[in-house]
Formats: sequence, C-alpha cells, structure tokens
Amino acid sequence: MKERIEMCLSGSGGQGLILAGIILAEAAGIYGGKEAVQTQSYGPEARGGASRSEVVISNDTIDYPKVIKSDILLALTQNACDKYVKNLNKDGILVADSTLVTEVPTISNKIYLFPIAETAQKKFGTKLVTNIISLGIIVGLT
Repeated sequence: MKERIEMCLSGSGGQGLILAGIILAEAAGIYGGKEAVQTQSYGPEARGGASRSEVVISNDTIDYPKVIKSDILLALTQNACDKYVKNLNKDGILVADSTLVTEVPTISNKIYLFPIAETAQKKFGTKLVTNIISLGIIVGLT
C-alpha cells in the first residue's frame, strides 16, 4: 500500500457520502490496522446541495487530515466531477456514476463509469444504498 491514500467522495446531499466516508475510515482503522481520518463539507441544504467526504488512510500518523491530491475520486454528480477532478492525482482513479456524470474529463487513464444510482434503484428499490454500492466499487477496484 502507498504510504498515504487520499480519497474524495463527492456528490449531493442525501446520497450518503458522509456516512460512506465514515464507514471507509473506520474500516481502515479498526479492521485494517491503519491510521485514518475523515472530514466532510456540505451545503446548508438538507438534500440536493453539494456534499463531500474526504478520507485519508496512512501507515503512519496523519499530520494533516485534509486531502492534498486525491488518489481516488468518487463523483456522483456532474457538478462534483467538474469541481474535484482537477485535484485528482495524474495516476488517480476516477469512479463516476455514468447516468449522472455525462461529461467525463480524460484526466486519468483510470476512469470507471458505473450506473450506481440506477443500480441501487433497480436492485434495491431505493437510491439510499448508492453510497454502499459506491464503497463496494472502490474496494473492488483497489
């Protein structure tokens, strides 16, 4: 594993990105024996506004808890992709919802498109599990 892994989970409020970040950080810390920190940012809207969860995982003590350059970017909306893709490492992984992110920049050769929210709705009858499906994709790719 790289010394420090930085992830940005981005989309809109109500997609469960904060919870996804917490789950990811706790799993890395408790079950992976790593140092992990999760930070979050969201708009004043309860649902629909911008939402971002950042997760930093390291083998050593984390001196700075924010993402400097994302190794992994999850973009569940076009706005989130447009806003955060510029902060993706040149060798970083971009995971985007193919039904909501229609203009995908070619900033990385590791771009993965999945109909995440659509799959959640079809398989489980609700988009509320979009965050958990996203985590499964990220874990599967890494």
